[in-house]
Amino acid sequence: MHEDGLTEVKNPSQIFLSERNKDVTGAVVTASIEGSRPVLLEVQALVTPTNFGNPQRVTTGFDYRRLSILLAVLEKRAGMRLSSHNVFLNIAGGLKIDEPAIDLAVCAAVASSLKNQPAKNNYVVLGEVGLGGEIRSVGHIEKRIQEAEKLGFKNVIIPQNNVKSIKSKNSINLISVENIVEAIEKILG
Repeated sequence: MHEDGLTEVKNPSQIFLSERNKDVTGAVVTASIEGSRPVLLEVQALVTPTNFGNPQRVTTGFDYRRLSILLAVLEKRAGMRLSSHNVFLNIAGGLKIDEPAIDLAVCAAVASSLKNQPAKNNYVVLGEVGLGGEIRSVGHIEKRIQEAEKLGFKNVIIPQNNVKSIKSKNSINLISVENIVEAIEKILG
C-alpha cells in the first residue's frame, strides 16, 4: 500500500530477505509455498541458557507444538542438549508458516544459535524432519529451487528422496541429505 493506492509486489522473496544479516548466528533461509508461489524467507532462532527450571519456548510465525517436536528430535537424534536452554523462534517478515518443508531450516537455525556458529552463506535449506531424524521429501521442489536460483543463491540443501524428482537442469548446486546430523554438518560445516 502506497500513497497512490495498492501496488503490485513483483518479488516478495526479495522483500522478505532485504534486511537479512548474512553473518549472524541462528539465521537460515528457506523456501515456502504460499498458494502456488514459492517465497524465500528467513528463519531466525535465539538459544540461550535458562536461569530457571523450565526453559522458555517462544515462537512467532511457526507452530509451537511443531517446534517442541523438532527440539526433541535435535536432542535425541543429534545429541544437542536443549532441555536447559530457552528457544525463541521467529519467521522474519511476519509470515505464519505451517508447512513441514521448513522443518530442516528451523532445526538448522536452532543448531546455529546453540553452537554460536553462523550457517553457511548463500544456502537455502529445505526438508521435513521426521521423528527418527530422517529428512523427508517436500512438494514443489523445482519451484523452490528456481526461486532460490532467481535470487542468486548458489546452494540448496534438499532431501535425498527429492533428487530423483528433479527434471530441470539448474545452475545451482544441489546438496542432498538423509538425516539431521548430516544436514547440520553440511549447513554449519
